[in-house]
Amino acid sequence: MGDLSGYKGAALRFLEKAGAAVGDVLEVRATWGTVTGTLVPRYLYGDGEHIVIKLKSGYNVGLSLGDLSGVRVVAKGDRPSFSPPQPPKPSKGLPKVLLIGTGGTIASRIDYRTGAVRPAVTSEELHAMVPELSQVARVEPEIMFDILSENITPAHWTRLARRVAKAVDEGADGVVITHGTDTLGYTAAALSFALAGVPIPVVLVGAQRSPDRPSSDAPLNLIAAVSVAGTASFSGVYVAMHQGESDDKIALHRGTRVRKNHTSRRDAFESVDVPLAAVWGRGGLEHVADGLPPRGREFKPSPRFDGAAALLKFYPSMPGGLVRAAKRAGAKVIVMEGTGLGHVSKEVAKELRLFIRSGGVACMTSQCVRGRLDLSVYDTGRDLTRMGVLPLGDMLAETALVKAMWVLGTGAKGEKARKLMAEDLAGETTTRTFPG
Repeated sequence: MGDLSGYKGAALRFLEKAGAAVGDVLEVRATWGTVTGTLVPRYLYGDGEHIVIKLKSGYNVGLSLGDLSGVRVVAKGDRPSFSPPQPPKPSKGLPKVLLIGTGGTIASRIDYRTGAVRPAVTSEELHAMVPELSQVARVEPEIMFDILSENITPAHWTRLARRVAKAVDEGADGVVITHGTDTLGYTAAALSFALAGVPIPVVLVGAQRSPDRPSSDAPLNLIAAVSVAGTASFSGVYVAMHQGESDDKIALHRGTRVRKNHTSRRDAFESVDVPLAAVWGRGGLEHVADGLPPRGREFKPSPRFDGAAALLKFYPSMPGGLVRAAKRAGAKVIVMEGTGLGHVSKEVAKELRLFIRSGGVACMTSQCVRGRLDLSVYDTGRDLTRMGVLPLGDMLAETALVKAMWVLGTGAKGEKARKLMAEDLAGETTTRTFPG
């Protein structure tokens, strides 16, 4: 049977009976007439009551099975495929950059015959589709995994950290990691802790639009990331994404202070309460912040994580049972997103007290994107402090969760875990709020 990706239930049976496959040209009879088009794959979570075809006009149309009386294969089509061009040969004497692929929009493409987005671009294909990379570095592509970023786990962070450490030993001048944008900030924070002191730039890069679309941000993001990884005078873990909607400048964000704040804009990522680490233009780095760590530092990676941490967002009427549920699920550290300066209800506070008494570590962050906690202003905050809730200043909640997993991965627990959570290890907290 041919490829019927995404189809299920009655729709799958309807197409199988006709001997149809994705890419075939179908003549579909409906109660209102006949329509001809190319069968398009469905999304994984699409229902089983519709089929989708692409008309000659270029538009996709969904057809309800309830309106259809029959279907005939007019012409067999080839399964959607993509053959990348050969990557150009890099110039001699350029820096060596390891390009690690993990998946995401930056590693996908649209098949314009069917209109479907497909995860069809490997690290090698990205290199071939962006030939400018060969003008800035000797890129060594390697695909580690090809998954959607919501499926990234602490185990993946460990593998990535170990591979970067190996690249350092192999003499790489820099490392670029392509990654889906939805959890890019989590991975950047994870590598910031696991690779503290890394002597080369490690740049994570994503895209909001697939690399073969005319409006894609992927090529420029990738060129900037490779350029920075290979030639920048500083080291550390960073995220490279568009600074604005125009296709001219790329922002470099610190790995523990970056957040995705828009679902679809090309400049969706922002540095929170800290200035940008650097700005890259088409001519190279245009601005570098003061105080970035230099290359060649002493490096001792610590790539282990323990996922026994939970992130809970407080909301009005939140049941204290959610704290108990986190504990039953195995959480040893709970990071709370409190309101404003760091507050939760009396019921939730009571459960946090019990969690702490049982040996757990409870930390407080704020739901506010900017600003910092202060548990000394109101009685609620003072009560939380007295019971042992640890305030984390202006640390981002997502970063705090990742840090907790890293702290647990070091084997720390109890007071030692509290001490590490409170200490600024990778620029995750600041001494003052940045006014920008």
